[in-house]
Amino acid sequence: MRHRVAIRHLNRTASHRKALRRNMAQSLFQHGGIRTTEPKAKELRRFVEKIITVARKGTLQARRLVVAEMGDRLMADDKGEILEKTVVQKLFDEIAPSYASRDGGYTRIIRLSERRIGDASFQVLMQLVEPTPPAAAAEGEARSARRRRRAKKRRELAETVAKPAEGAAAEQAEPAEGESAPADSAEQAEDKAKE
Repeated sequence: MRHRVAIRHLNRTASHRKALRRNMAQSLFQHGGIRTTEPKAKELRRFVEKIITVARKGTLQARRLVVAEMGDRLMADDKGEILEKTVVQKLFDEIAPSYASRDGGYTRIIRLSERRIGDASFQVLMQLVEPTPPAAAAEGEARSARRRRRAKKRRELAETVAKPAEGAAAEQAEPAEGESAPADSAEQAEDKAKE
């Protein structure tokens, strides 16, 4: 029985699964998105989310952990020429800092309508989510500050409206000059009870 076994074996040996996961993660970081099957994408998402969270620290220890888990490789452009940056350098210099204000959820899986030729398996597009730009994060903070200011104004306005209403009620209770004071409601109730 497979009770409490969380991973998908994908019909591969452990070493094959590890190599597959590393290669797919490196391709995802290099290109920003890959096309694969749904079970592979769901298993890859667990791995990639943890790698990016470690890479966000930006320390030497974090870099060593990422290289130990994922490995490193050179990147090539569309023409096939080797670039100066490696996958891990791109991860630490570009990808991880862009998710500094985001607490997880770095990837998304989009199901595609067509099936793979050969085994007719469902295809998905796995992408890195667009990072929240610092300006948008600051805008979100400004919006929350604006909400706090508006709420404070509403409370102050409610207090000022409540104070004059209390003052008007007090003025109505005081008798005008030359008039007798109205009887208290408790005294009126006692008089009615005696009758």
